[in-house]
Amino acid sequence: MKVATAQIAFRYRARDSATGVTRTTAKRLADVLGVDETQIIHLALHELATKLLPQYEADEGALTKAQLNLIKKTAPKVRGGTIRSSLFEIESA
Repeated sequence: MKVATAQIAFRYRARDSATGVTRTTAKRLADVLGVDETQIIHLALHELATKLLPQYEADEGALTKAQLNLIKKTAPKVRGGTIRSSLFEIESA
């Protein structure tokens, strides 16, 4: 018995553009990378996914004032020198 797999119809473009490529271009990419055309599509989609989609779970948002104060209290104190940049907004006194 044959198991149905999830598939989509894929159509190459008539010419290369910002929104698609021709089969000739896909074949050239496949030859350069030593893979088949299907793998080229998967590689392109993977690159888009890692570039555009978050690669981590969303956190609970910004730190609370109490959390920031605790970090400032427990962080080692700087002795000598100057602070050139900080991960936190510096409150003016």
